[in-house]
Amino acid sequence: MVEVDNVSMVGNESLRERLVGAGVDMLEEVGAAQLGLRAITRAAGVSHGAPRRHFPTHKALLAAIAARGFTDLIERFTIVEAGAVTAREHLEWMGAEYVEFAGLRPEMFTLMFRHDLLEGSGENLRSTTLPLFSRFAALVQEAAPSGTPGERAVALWTNLHGIAALQANSSLRLVGPAIDARALVAQMIELHLT
Repeated sequence: MVEVDNVSMVGNESLRERLVGAGVDMLEEVGAAQLGLRAITRAAGVSHGAPRRHFPTHKALLAAIAARGFTDLIERFTIVEAGAVTAREHLEWMGAEYVEFAGLRPEMFTLMFRHDLLEGSGENLRSTTLPLFSRFAALVQEAAPSGTPGERAVALWTNLHGIAALQANSSLRLVGPAIDARALVAQMIELHLT
């Protein structure tokens, strides 16, 4: 390990990125509640005191892990945006990606919305989430210009988030084993945009 500009580096990876990467890798196995600082440092191969320079609290490290989840989700949305033709189609694909992400990475999805764990962490997650919601609201406005776009966007996102949460905790499969999540997303979008 070499000291470079006050950042511990292993190869080209900073200590900060190494710790976040170890946390991301462990999250789906153990869940946020069990994702301890010592376990992350052990997985990253550093001493338990090493993270203090980058993460003064456990919350700060959890928030950085959640930020990685938002980055991954935004990447999925960006791919969808490249293929969408209309605002409605974009919303359908975006909603489907949101629900699929929750099903594939349930612990990450759960952590990303655990404001009780992340608030006051120092990782400004709102700088990521608010523009993301603004983009979503703009698509809702474009797809259905009448009515109150802000309220419509919140109502639609609330429904989509509910589907995603059910997908994340496997309840959707339990209550409706034959339900296609993408079709359910399309129904919610149709309901809120007409």
